[in-house]
Amino acid sequence: MNVKPEASAFEVESRKRDAHWPGVVSLGLGVFGLVTAEFLPASLLTPISHDLGISIGAAGQSVTMTAVIGAIAGPAVVIATSRLDRRLTLWGLTTLLIISSFLAAVAGGLATLLVARAVLGIALGGFWAMSLALAMRLVPEELMPRAMAVIMTGVSVATVCAAPVGAWVGETLGWRAAFLIAATVGAIALAVQVFALPPMPSMGGAGLGTIAGVLRRPAIRIGLATILLVVSGHFAGFTFIRPFLETVPHFGVQGISGVLLAFGIGGFLGNFIGGYLAERNTGRAIAFAATGIAATTLALAIVGAHPTIAFIATALWGFAFGALPVSVQSFVTQAASDEAESAGALMLTTFQIAISSGAAIGGLIVETQGLEGVFGFAAIAALCGSALIGVLGRSTVRAIS
Repeated sequence: MNVKPEASAFEVESRKRDAHWPGVVSLGLGVFGLVTAEFLPASLLTPISHDLGISIGAAGQSVTMTAVIGAIAGPAVVIATSRLDRRLTLWGLTTLLIISSFLAAVAGGLATLLVARAVLGIALGGFWAMSLALAMRLVPEELMPRAMAVIMTGVSVATVCAAPVGAWVGETLGWRAAFLIAATVGAIALAVQVFALPPMPSMGGAGLGTIAGVLRRPAIRIGLATILLVVSGHFAGFTFIRPFLETVPHFGVQGISGVLLAFGIGGFLGNFIGGYLAERNTGRAIAFAATGIAATTLALAIVGAHPTIAFIATALWGFAFGALPVSVQSFVTQAASDEAESAGALMLTTFQIAISSGAAIGGLIVETQGLEGVFGFAAIAALCGSALIGVLGRSTVRAIS
């Protein structure tokens, strides 16, 4: 017989609280700014490398830096600020987004750029580690899916806008202007959060013991292993999407912007489909997304030299990846809603480890095997993740439902 965990303090407060939708919207705006800043280098690697006098592979490590720091910062921020009003913590994280984007815009070399991306990693890690718990503080339990959909819309819109707009701004105004725009978005998000978020006093929060306890749950371990495989494969390829589009199917700047826009629109639509599927079976929703990533990156590796195929495969890749985050969020919510901050910290750390390892492995593959090779790796990693959640996820989904 399955025994449901006792309701946590977050859940008890959630049931008593009226929905605070302005606060939820402010979280969505904040994540839009964070994800926009996170994704910018993927569309700007070529001009960044030329301007700073570094290789494409070295420029790609700006993605790695954000991910590595984010992996450490997620649980560290949750634990270190557990006695603070969560509103103050969020304001601080959004301020770091502004500082990071400004530092990147004025970077004169690789060292300053990496420092800027490390600051972004702190902001990104802290926000994602707390996002589920923050939503639980703002709406009643029964409205959590709707609240997470609003927050994830910020991710979807950033996915649509960041890469193509970044490529266009980088070509017309320079890559530094793209980071200044990201800083402006962060300032707007901070202003909205100051006015929209209600006080959220400390409720004790997570510690190393609670994080370790959540990690012992089989469903959490399977979910995290799947994230590690699929996300590392995705970012191994996506980090180098612009150089691939330039040198394999030979798209110009306008063509690249169009392809990246199609990727973003696909991700926007995939977010809603992923939510629809996750309402019915979270494990199958994750497997659907992972299989889609594997199929589309394999197509790019084998026949990506054909511009039409490259365009279609990239758009469908965006659709598949768009379905992944909301599916994973739903899986983790089912598995550990009683320890939302601890589960969020573990999920964030796994995501960032996957992003950093994917970008680093991708850089090595690009240097030794070429751009097509990195998409072959992405396909294999995503397919392994799909197989893992497809085989082992069935029993865990039944156990937590």
